[in-house]
Parts: sequence; structure tokens; C-alpha cells
Amino acid sequence: MILCCGEALIDMLPRVTPAGEAAYAPYAGGAVFNTAIALGRLGARTGFFSGLSADFFGDLLRAQLSDSQVDASLAIIADRPCTIAYVKLVDGHATYAFYDENTAGRMLTPADLPPIPETVSALFFGGISLPVEPCGEAYEALMLREAATRVTMIDPNIRPGFIRDEARYRARIERMLGVADIVKLSDEDLHWLRGAGDIDTLAKDILAQGAKLVCITEGAQGVRGFHAGGVVKVASTRVEVVDTVGAGDTFNAGLLAELDRRGKLDKAAITTLTQDDITAALGFGARAAAVTVSRAGANPPWARELA
Repeated sequence: MILCCGEALIDMLPRVTPAGEAAYAPYAGGAVFNTAIALGRLGARTGFFSGLSADFFGDLLRAQLSDSQVDASLAIIADRPCTIAYVKLVDGHATYAFYDENTAGRMLTPADLPPIPETVSALFFGGISLPVEPCGEAYEALMLREAATRVTMIDPNIRPGFIRDEARYRARIERMLGVADIVKLSDEDLHWLRGAGDIDTLAKDILAQGAKLVCITEGAQGVRGFHAGGVVKVASTRVEVVDTVGAGDTFNAGLLAELDRRGKLDKAAITTLTQDDITAALGFGARAAAVTVSRAGANPPWARELA
């Protein structure tokens, strides 16, 4: 099983009523939640760990997980509100206004961390749950605890406007990068973390910290996968873009699903990644992401749509 660890929230997406009025519609979302949904739909055995609200928004999140064949039995159910994110789309690109104080997801603590079943071979981390406390501390503690025996992947999916203590956040991300087997960053995230410079050089510096695969996505330019044997580049799949919500999350799911299908998601096998493994995983992630951006909202494809 691949266990996705991080935020689940309600995206309030802009819509227009039949009368022509601006409105918002609630959709289940969150970067890590979206990755879990996509993984489940792609046929990988998937679990989800987070703090989930006992309210009706939490019911919506749990129903979406169940409908996409994701096991949420490890999640902590709390009598707290759900995180809400209002989304503004400009030329198909999303910006966010978050409401996250005292929420079920935000208030997850290290004391809430459950034992991880032996059936879990890999854990995925990232998103807006990492820069905030106490849940950021909890997810870091979980990754550091499990990294020695299970494959770990991180995609920080950095939202600078959500970061209140930049020094603390940067230190956390560096510690998590230091134990990760797989790292995925957008080119913008890479430069935010490491500053100006050549992407190849910056990515190889992260690889040198111990990762077995570092993936750098560059929007329409595709994705590069850096590994001990060199660099693999895969072009993006061309589609008419409706919006980009959930694109990177779906890419992560496609990457993990293909590596899982190839039997590479354990601590021994992840060290044996070949050029073919990486090309196939990057390509499948890109194809899956292309479906998501071709339709409104974070609506990842099912495996049958990519057959």
C-alpha cells in the first residue's frame, strides 16, 4: 500500500450561476488528498492519513476517498472544522485564500501518529500541511520515523503565501529532503528552495543528499528525472488546458502507480531504478496529469481512461 500523508480540504471553486452571478462550489481537495484520490483511481492500493473533520465537509472528503478506493482507516477524526480554500483562477492558473485555524487537519500532533501497518511499502508527503503547526511537526516526525524501512516521497508543493515562519519551514523541508527516496519539485519550487541557478545543477545537489530520483516538472516543457545514471526527460502531453488544479498531484500519483506496478516501491528495489523504469513512470505521470488539466477542478483519471 502507498500511504498518502497530508492535508484534505474543501476547495471552493469559482462558478457562474444560471443567472450570471459569481458563485463558489465546494469540491474535495488538497494536494495530498488529490494524490491519494488519483492513486486509488489508477488502481494502486492506497491509504490516506490526515486529521479529518467530523462535520459534513469531512463526510464529503471521506465519501470521495471511499468512492476512489482509498482506505482512510488510519485518519484521525476530530470534532473540529474542515480546512477551506477559496480558489481564484487567472488564465487557468490557481491562487488560493486559506482558512485553516484550529481545523482537524491543522491540529494533528506527533502524539496522534499511529503505528504504520506492514502492508504499507511507501509513504507520500507534501502540501500545505508542512509549513503550519502542529501538523507540520507531525508529518515530519512520521517521515523521519519511517524512512529507514519504507520508501518515502516528498513534493512540498510550496505556497509562499501560506508560510509564516520561513526559516523553520525551510529547515523542515531540508530535513525531509535528506531522508526522501523520491523528490518531486516544480521548477518554481526548486528555485524558491535553492535560489537562482541552472536546474540541472540544483537538482543534482538534491540528488546528492541521498534521493534515488529527483523529478523536476516544468509545465508545458515536460519533466526531468535525475538519478544516479543520468537524466531522463519526458515531454508533456499536449491537451487543451481548462485549469491546472491538481495537475502536479496527479503526476505524483501516476509516477508512484507505475513504480508500484514495476515492483520498485521497497527500500531495496528503489535503488535499482533503470532508465526504462524512470521513463515509464514519468511518462505515465505526465499522461495522467494531462487528463486532469483537460477538465475543471482536481478530477484525476481512472485507469481505464489511460488504457
